Amino acid sequence: MKPSLLTEAHHALALEARAAFEKMEPGAPIDDPTLACKVAGLGYYPYLVPAQFGGKLPNVDVRSLCVLREELAYRNAAADSVFAVQGLGSHPVLLAGSAEQKALLLPKVADGSALFAFALTEPEAGSDVAAISTTARQEGTGWVLDGRKRFISNAGVATHYTVFARTGEGPRGLSAFLVPAKAPGFSFTKMELLGDHPIGELAFSGCRVGPEACVGEPGSGMKLALSTLDVFRSTVGAAAVGMARRALDEAIGYAKSRRQFGAPLCELPAVQALLADSAVELEASRLLVHLAAATKDGGQARVTYEAAVGKLFATEAAQRIVDRCLQIHGGNGVVKGAPIERLYRDVRALRIYEGASEVQRLVIARHLLQG
Repeated sequence: MKPSLLTEAHHALALEARAAFEKMEPGAPIDDPTLACKVAGLGYYPYLVPAQFGGKLPNVDVRSLCVLREELAYRNAAADSVFAVQGLGSHPVLLAGSAEQKALLLPKVADGSALFAFALTEPEAGSDVAAISTTARQEGTGWVLDGRKRFISNAGVATHYTVFARTGEGPRGLSAFLVPAKAPGFSFTKMELLGDHPIGELAFSGCRVGPEACVGEPGSGMKLALSTLDVFRSTVGAAAVGMARRALDEAIGYAKSRRQFGAPLCELPAVQALLADSAVELEASRLLVHLAAATKDGGQARVTYEAAVGKLFATEAAQRIVDRCLQIHGGNGVVKGAPIERLYRDVRALRIYEGASEVQRLVIARHLLQG
């Protein structure tokens, strides 16, 4: 076995998940109402919470999440998104929720009876989190939310939305709230993107929630959002590795079977070069992603730099790998519905969500300059 940042348990989990996820090969449309149930039925949500709340391990293990996302994204990008956002949306509760919130919600995250969304982005606030304008004001014993969110994954299928809203001025004026899907004054609109994705816009119009809805102390929302992204950003890189690995496997199979100029396509030096460059970038991506995850699992409080490096390299490399592999397929690669065509659409969003590549470069540069 090759040297690895993973343990034997992680390798065993990868093999187990690889077999379990074979059934998730894309087929049904993205608005298939059973998709979230199918993901829950896979039985891997328990890796998103600690054992005391019905989880699989004593603590959330980021390398396990990376292994799971690589294998799931290899098969089905939409299913990977549902799984990832279940963790992203519920993690603020784990980090800062009250004892009551944790006891009530986290076991439901583990068994799939609750499905979460992470509502941070707005029409005028993407990478600039401090520009959030959705507001939450106290009224009586509860809170009233007004505003809009955009590009929110799991919109329309989630039972709970972790919503970041402004309760004061400046970066310390953001707070996090748990908004049930049936809350009065809440609505959503589906969005259609380049690649299949369960996503939409949220609207809050006098949306009322109880006093128990606030996650953590008022004003701690910015820190809570960034701490959550610190954990899950490296798993985006893992999803990129999964998509890139699938693309390379598809290209290798096609190059061996397709004949051109009287010989298999794979005998052409130009094709071999495309395959070799893709393999190198794939191996490097996986190592950087696992390094960030292992650093977090090792107890380092913040891995902002390591996660930024892993996500940036892996997502940018995956885009190049998928592009090369589509090129190997020639005209057959752009036929609607072909696996490589689907990957070409699915991989693009990874360079944007949870921190665009340009933002990751800023994070990395600032870390270097502060050293």
